[in-house]
Amino acid sequence: MGKTYFVSDLHLFARRSQADRHLERLFEAAAGAEHFILGGDIFDFRWSQAHTIHHAVDDAIRWLAEMAAPHRECHFHLLLGNHDFHQEFIDRLVNLENAIPNLSWYPYYFRLGSNLFLHGDVADRVMSEEMLTHARSRWLHRKQRGLLLTRLYDLVVATHLHRPFPYLRYRKRVVAKRILAYLECIGQGPDDGVKNVYFGHTHQSLLGYEQGGLIFHNSGAPMRGVKFQILEVAT
Repeated sequence: MGKTYFVSDLHLFARRSQADRHLERLFEAAAGAEHFILGGDIFDFRWSQAHTIHHAVDDAIRWLAEMAAPHRECHFHLLLGNHDFHQEFIDRLVNLENAIPNLSWYPYYFRLGSNLFLHGDVADRVMSEEMLTHARSRWLHRKQRGLLLTRLYDLVVATHLHRPFPYLRYRKRVVAKRILAYLECIGQGPDDGVKNVYFGHTHQSLLGYEQGGLIFHNSGAPMRGVKFQILEVAT
C-alpha cells in the first residue's frame, strides 16, 4: 500500500502565503503517494491578489489540474475550508472532478479507514452539523478584501502581530474537545472506528495529541513565523 499525505492552509494567492517554497516537496510527496489529502484553505479567495474572484478561481482550477495530471497513480482528495468555500469555485470543481479521475472533493470531511480529515473551522466554537453549514454559507458569495485592508493585514503579518492570536484562541485541549463534539454529532467519533483526526484552520502544527480517544494532527501553515510540514498519515 502506498503512502498517504496531508497538508492544509496553503492559502495560495494570498500575499501572506509562502506555499511556493514548498511546492517542490509537495510534488515529490505526491509522486510516491497513493492518497494526498488537501485539507482546506488551499486557496484563499478572501485575500487573493488576483484581479477578481473569477481570476482566482481560474488559477485554483489550473493549480489542481497541474498537481493531479502528472501523478495519475495518486488520488487527490480536496477538502474545502472557509477561505475557499466559494460558490464559483464549487461549481467549477464539479466539472473538474468529472474531468480528472484521480481528483475528488468534499465540502466538510473525508474519511479513509480509521483516519478522519476535516478543515477544522468547527474549532471556532462548539458546532453541530447544521451550525457548520450555516457558518460556511456566509462564505459562498463573499468578495475579496479591498486593497487598503489587504495592505493593513500584510503589515500585521510582517510585524508578527498576528502570531499570539492562534495560541490564545486555539488552545489544543479546547480545539480537540470541539472537534470531538462535532465528530460525535455526525457519527464519526471514536465509537465509530475513528482513531486519527487530521485538520487545519488553526495554523498551529500538532502531532499526536491525544484526547477523548482520538489522536489529533495539524500540518500548520506555510506562513512567516508559523511551522509547516507535510504530514504522512498513519496506516
